[in-house]
Amino acid sequence: MTNYSSSRINKYFLDSDNSQLAHEKGKIFEDLSCYIFEKVPGISITMRNAMNTFDTEEIDVALWNNRIRKGLHFLPYIILVECKNWSSAVSSIEVNWFASKLEDRGLDFGILIAANGITGNNDEINRAHFIVARHLAAGRRIIIIKRTEIEQLQNTDQFVLLIQTKLCELAVAGVAFQ
Repeated sequence: MTNYSSSRINKYFLDSDNSQLAHEKGKIFEDLSCYIFEKVPGISITMRNAMNTFDTEEIDVALWNNRIRKGLHFLPYIILVECKNWSSAVSSIEVNWFASKLEDRGLDFGILIAANGITGNNDEINRAHFIVARHLAAGRRIIIIKRTEIEQLQNTDQFVLLIQTKLCELAVAGVAFQ
């Protein structure tokens, strides 16, 4: 278990909240995401803001997972992370775009870090929740991590447990809980 620096996490959020530029807010959120993941045993950041060969899709963060027992051993070797530091919930269009990026690369798992979650209601399975459910039925698992959840993290064990819990909720209910 590695502890997260609450002052460092708070500084990311403070810098983001004080920024007036959308692209800067996004970069700060990606930096925060990288900080949180890099502390997890066996995880390394392999690429950031990388375009595909066709210059049509950008990947915010690509992780390599060595699948170490104390880390994310239950996840694939390659994990794509999409970061959305929006003041509102992420729409179904953006969730579907991320799911398409996973599909185009033959990947079955991805993490969407959305500051304010995704649109819709998981009980009614509408809007962005429908997209998550539809892609789950096709074999792609997408979990959503919100800012409030990151703010509560104190160490990597809690982060690993959060991801495990979200995977179980997704498998049992067939939708992303928020």
